[in-house]
Formats: sequence, C-alpha cells, structure tokens
Amino acid sequence: MTTSGKAAMRVVLLGTYDLGKPRTRLLRESLRQIDPALRMLHFPVWEGVEDKSVMRGPGARLEVGLRLLLAYPVLALRYLFAGPHDVVVIGYMGLFDMLLLAPLAKLRGKPVVWDAFLSIYDTYARDRAMGAEQGLKARALRWMERQACRIADKVVLDTKAHAALMGDLHQVPAGKLDAVLVGAEREAFAVPAAVGAPSPDAPIKVLFYGQFIPLHGIDTIIDAALQPRGAAYHWTIIGQGQEAGRIDARLAEADAPHVERINWVDYTRLGGEMDKADICLGIFGTSDKASRVIPNKVYQAFAVGKPLITRDSNAMRELVEDADEGIYLIPPNDPDALLDALDKFAGERAALPPVLHGRLQDRFSFPALAGDWQRILATVAETE
Repeated sequence: MTTSGKAAMRVVLLGTYDLGKPRTRLLRESLRQIDPALRMLHFPVWEGVEDKSVMRGPGARLEVGLRLLLAYPVLALRYLFAGPHDVVVIGYMGLFDMLLLAPLAKLRGKPVVWDAFLSIYDTYARDRAMGAEQGLKARALRWMERQACRIADKVVLDTKAHAALMGDLHQVPAGKLDAVLVGAEREAFAVPAAVGAPSPDAPIKVLFYGQFIPLHGIDTIIDAALQPRGAAYHWTIIGQGQEAGRIDARLAEADAPHVERINWVDYTRLGGEMDKADICLGIFGTSDKASRVIPNKVYQAFAVGKPLITRDSNAMRELVEDADEGIYLIPPNDPDALLDALDKFAGERAALPPVLHGRLQDRFSFPALAGDWQRILATVAETE
C-alpha cells in the first residue's frame, strides 16, 4: 500500500526499449519505485547497437530486422497473458512498439504512456540530415510518429522545448504532452569522496566525450583547441560516431600534442575520466534540436560536481539559473566564446567551491525523477 492508503499502481513496461540508454534505465528504476512488482515485458532488439545511425553493413541491419520480426509476436503473446495492471509504459525507442503493441493495451482498456524522449523524425531528417524531409523515409517516419502520438494517452519528452516541438509537428494537444528530465545514474556518476585542490602549474584539463553526432558541434571544440589560445589547455576528446572520421582527419593534419584523442571509454569508466578533468564540455551544435536538448553529458557533469561549458539554449534555461556557479553558457558554434569561457574559468576556479551544482542535483536526483513519473502515470491510471 502507498502512504496515501491506495494500492500501488500496477505498471507494465512493455516493448523493445533500449536498455543501453541511461534514459531507459532511469525510467525502469523510477517505475520500480512506483510499483515494486513492476512487470517488464522486454525483447532486446537494440542490445549492442550504441549508435543506430552508423550500423555497419547489411549484416548488422539484417540482425536488427530479424530481432524486430521475432520481438513483436513474442511480446504480443506475453502481454495478452499478462496479469492485471493499471497502465502500460513504452520506453525509448518505442516508435514501432507504439504502432504494434500499444493497440493491444487499448483493446484491454489500459492507458498507454509513451516515453518518446525525442522526435525520431526530427533527428533523422533535420538534425542529422540523413534524408530529405520530403523523402520517402522521412515522410514515413513522420506519419508513424504522428500515429503513435494519437494512440498514446501521454507522450513524454526530455524537455519542455522538445515537448513543444512534438506538439507542433503532430498537432498533439498540450494536455497530452509532458516532460521528464533525463538525469544521471549515481552508480556511475557520483561526487568523488575526496576532491583535491587543483595544481596551479599544470594546464587545465578539458574533457569532451560523446557519440560524434552533428548536434554536439565537435568542430567548435576542435577549432578552439587548435587556436594558439587553445594550446594553453590540455584537451581530451573521447568518442566514436557519425563524424568521427572527419574529426580524426582534422586532428591528424594538425600539430596538436595538447589534444588527446581516445576512441572509446567504457560507460562505467567515464566517471573516472571526469574525476581527472578540471572542466567538462557539453554541446555546441547549431541545429534546432541542439537548442531543445539537455544531453546526458551535461547531467553527468552536474552529478559529479564539475564545472561545465555548453551552448546556451531554451532547454538549458529550463534547468540552469544565472546564479548557478561553475556553468558557462555560450553561443553555439563559437570557438572564441568557448576559449573566453575557459579563460574565465581559469581566472576564477580557485574561488569556486570544490563541488558544484547541489541545487541542480536535487532537480534531477532519482527521487525527483520517480516523483515526476508518478505524477504522469497518476494522470492516466485509476488505482484502487
């Protein structure tokens, strides 16, 4: 029983949701707080696929296709024989799940909450420019996304700015939309037990990591690092993805011993890399999507209490206030502004608290995330 005397909501987390994404793992843990007996009906279609835009060769695509073909009959049967429940949640990336599984929940008279997280159409056609907006694939994605929004009782995004986009794209009523911050997994990203004083003689260590997608604006980082001013800092750049080949070619042509390039670091070791850094970098892309997201790396920097430089945006202003220390919001695609922010940090870091962002951590801590999901599910589910 809950503290209010009502029975806990009975929740089914259904679909091919991607447990490789922190968003989905945090959703799962939040739902377990809401319903300790959470029923997880899952088929691992996306296991091992870090970046879906760069699946190499027909073999990888065929493997995913075969998993999808097998997933839906299995999940449909499992769901139809699932026990009593109050609400069905479909996690990211659940576009096909919404079209093929959510109607089964409707047949059983159960409300469906879709954690869309982002617009797949917008990501494919606009942000990553992987196909023309009027091309067949883009138009098919837009149509499917619109139908999924119509089926859902609630469509949840990561920011209010993203929710507004989904509403505009697909004429989704405002009352059907909501937003839950992504947050960070404290098991992997926690404030270190001991924080040493920075060495005044060592160069400031700047860290970026990510999947090298256009949204990140990695050229801004490289442009800043390769300027004469940038040589005063030590830059560590970690990641792979859509733009990695081009970025590596730029670095190979440059004389930049102060730039360290690491192809990949396991997720569980990223916290250690952040401990070694003096300041972390977020995103600097110019796309509309870049203005609507707060990426994982930003939450993770806040979770470990590190200073951060990232682009200013409506989404960031949903979380950050001008009074927050150790946060430097700059215009997109502006390497000079990035260097100015580093210079400002260099001048004031001795006066900054050794651990930052306590207020922000409260905003996206695990209890806060679970409370947000509880609120959303309560709007659609009737508990006894």
